[in-house]
Amino acid sequence: MKKISTLIMALTMLPCSHLLSQRYLTEVFDEVEVTTDVTYGVNATVVLYESMGEAVPQPLKMDVYQPVGDTETNRPLVLYFHTGNFLPQPQGGSPTGDKGDSAAVEICSRLARMGYVVASCDYRLGWNPLAPTQTERVNTLINAAYRGVQDSRTAARYFRRSVAEQDNPYGIDPDKIVLWGQGTGGYIAFASATINDYMDIVIPKFMYQPDGFPNPIPMVLEAVNGNPDGTNVGVNPMDGDTLCYPNHVGYASNFSMVVNMGGALGDSTWVTANDIPMVSFHSPTDPFAPYDLGMVVVPVVGLNVVEVSGSYGVQRRIAALGLNNVFAPVEAQNDIYTQKANENNNGYTGLYPLVRPANRINDSAPWEWWNPSNPNHATGIATNPDMSPEKAKTFIDTIIAYAAPRMMCALQLPGSICLTTGVDDKEELSSTFVTIYPNPTKDLTTIHSREMMNRIEIINMMGSVVYSVGGLQAYQHVLNEKFASGIYLVTIYTDKGTAVQKLIIE
Repeated sequence: MKKISTLIMALTMLPCSHLLSQRYLTEVFDEVEVTTDVTYGVNATVVLYESMGEAVPQPLKMDVYQPVGDTETNRPLVLYFHTGNFLPQPQGGSPTGDKGDSAAVEICSRLARMGYVVASCDYRLGWNPLAPTQTERVNTLINAAYRGVQDSRTAARYFRRSVAEQDNPYGIDPDKIVLWGQGTGGYIAFASATINDYMDIVIPKFMYQPDGFPNPIPMVLEAVNGNPDGTNVGVNPMDGDTLCYPNHVGYASNFSMVVNMGGALGDSTWVTANDIPMVSFHSPTDPFAPYDLGMVVVPVVGLNVVEVSGSYGVQRRIAALGLNNVFAPVEAQNDIYTQKANENNNGYTGLYPLVRPANRINDSAPWEWWNPSNPNHATGIATNPDMSPEKAKTFIDTIIAYAAPRMMCALQLPGSICLTTGVDDKEELSSTFVTIYPNPTKDLTTIHSREMMNRIEIINMMGSVVYSVGGLQAYQHVLNEKFASGIYLVTIYTDKGTAVQKLIIE
């Protein structure tokens, strides 16, 4: 089966504010409804270990964003994981670190207005960045990231279970789920996309040799911490403490795509040929999460933790494996955002380096902003010196504009330039096989095909099917339906294949 690349080049040649309205590409809804503090699971947290003497159950909460007035009931889902250093705030020293952060709310709201369902998810925190030895810091950090992977996959299963058992209350497509991670959430997103088996964790950098042990052991033990999906019980044999509670067992934990804003991957070898597409935004001057291969540094105190692969290193591996080849039709349009990314990404499709001015040598997250009364304001300003809502939203404009068409491709959403029409074992017919006249038109129009047409389908620029007719067995078909003014994509199905034409209604 061959791909049918459809859409108008002009759509990707203009900034978002000037694009024709198109669902999943631009904002097509005015209002967003947010359901706060939905519990998507319960699992063991170590944050209260010192006071409680054990890991205790923690409800996992999320805020669900949906467009108001949407009639679609099979919508793609974005799971958004915020930043925060795997530490509670403000004790962790950062001005951000919650599902209600300004950047998180802004991005989730924009995606919802574009037609997505978006869940901004909290996750379990807890590690020891001030541990006296680097081994202890690595041990506690990899366990925190592992819990984040379990929580992201728990969220995916929660929604799939809601489709199967609760009549799909959120109106999502369980086969189209994007994991979007910001900062620390970027670590979770990368790891969730690439850890395919517990043994991926069992590598030298994540092993240590406790006193009295003859050989090194993994820092993460599946019997103790549970499996990467978090679908079995994990028990510490030393004290019987439960460290993992299963949630929504029996449902799939996978994602269709990852977007990361900063963060890094524990090891680039985790990226394999069977992994999913990934889009990365990263400031090369980020002092905490390396842009390429480098050391994770504890914010505020500057202690080294472990060598990881940042977005550039991950995307280098992705390029070698061809995981982002699905974005090729978008790249071919060479819109202004693709051009800007390609000026600095060394040809790694899907990587957008957020290059900052030379005097911003420690700029790490230019998409963030917060209230200057925040108790950690001074710490935040050190790595975001010109922080403001205006600056952050400008960067978010770019992030959304670059990610949106690539998400449409990875998810095969209606109206995508990468759209593959599902006619098995058929070829794409040349557009010359089909004539639509008059076109543009204000009223009736005729579709004529050199091959006998079996079916015709028309979608608008919001991605909705507005007309579908089958069983034609005809070479000619008159459209006498009334369509609103705009641009439509007409797909014609024949025994020999399919063809796509643009229809303009004036």
